[in-house]
Amino acid sequence: MLAEEIKPHLTKKIIPFWKALRDDEFGGYYGYMDYDLKLDKKAVKGCILNSRIVWFFSNAYMLLRDESLLQEAEHGFAFMKAHCMDRENGGVFWSIRYNGEPEDTTKHTYNQAFSIYALSSYYNASGKEEALDMAKELFHIIETRCTDENGYKEAFDRQFHEIDNDKLSENGVMADKTMNTLLHVFEAYTELYRVSKMPEVKERLEWIMDTFADKVYNPSLHRQEVFFDTEMNSILDLHSYGHDIETAWLIDKGVEVLGERKYEEKMTPITKDLTEQIYRTAFNGHSLANECERGVVNEHRIWWVQAEGVVGFLNGWQKNPDNPYYRKAAESIWEFIKEYLIDKREGSEWFWEVDEQGKPYEGRPIVEPWKCPYHNGRMCFEVLKRI
Repeated sequence: MLAEEIKPHLTKKIIPFWKALRDDEFGGYYGYMDYDLKLDKKAVKGCILNSRIVWFFSNAYMLLRDESLLQEAEHGFAFMKAHCMDRENGGVFWSIRYNGEPEDTTKHTYNQAFSIYALSSYYNASGKEEALDMAKELFHIIETRCTDENGYKEAFDRQFHEIDNDKLSENGVMADKTMNTLLHVFEAYTELYRVSKMPEVKERLEWIMDTFADKVYNPSLHRQEVFFDTEMNSILDLHSYGHDIETAWLIDKGVEVLGERKYEEKMTPITKDLTEQIYRTAFNGHSLANECERGVVNEHRIWWVQAEGVVGFLNGWQKNPDNPYYRKAAESIWEFIKEYLIDKREGSEWFWEVDEQGKPYEGRPIVEPWKCPYHNGRMCFEVLKRI
């Protein structure tokens, strides 16, 4: 049932929506659509949004072999190359004005990682060595300018001087390091290693998995810690349900790409524990709550958390076929998504968030620098590849 319903959702809802956001005048994709479906053609274009769109169309092309999808990826790649990359200082800006001029010149490790992710997939789809060279350059920038002995630093100015990490800090803390950035560096390096087999990327993937196992994963609480000081000490009692289920399947995928038995044995018990804990604590039979801070659960149903729940539980079932309740959970979340998160209005896509009963929170945009086809598009790809 999942695959039969998700393929037409991908091809008839998600892909046409994002194709319609293409900016043929200034390049890239429009950066903002409000809750009432009003498109702002002069809104800021987030570089994360545009790199994720490149990643999305590249992978959609590789799955569906529709040439128009590769053309969309090429359009996004041209925008990344011409406008998002800082030719003088290296790295990727945070955001671009509608006309292609730099808007926020912050260099964030998270943002560099998503560009690696997009460029690696675009290289895989197109065969363009230029894209792979750009991904390799960003890898070396992260490893030479964005790291210390404890891990990945977060935010920098245009010349790579360290600044406050306000873009990936929330819940009242200013974090020196985050699980979120570490996870998506891992995700980007997994894709880069898959297409390049660079030994230095493999070495860093192993280092990141060691860090997850030894410093991020909390075995007594069966969760990951989220925000850290500079020495990777947790600074907030927070359980991010969506990130834990996303981490479980992304690490499993990284272990598979890496192909090292040592890390399979080290990481699989952790990913199984994270999956089971999310099933027991965050899943209510039809959807996933958002997070739990200092013992207080946020019951909002966020679009990306539900998408990751489908993939994470499907992955959990494949890793543990004797636990059919994981597959049932994935199917139940999809039913919730169909009923409540997919916006039935013409010309829309998914709501940002709904309450526990499925009522949308009005005012949350349909498109903005973080709201993109990455999580729900990837959910579609993973379901179609897995079942």
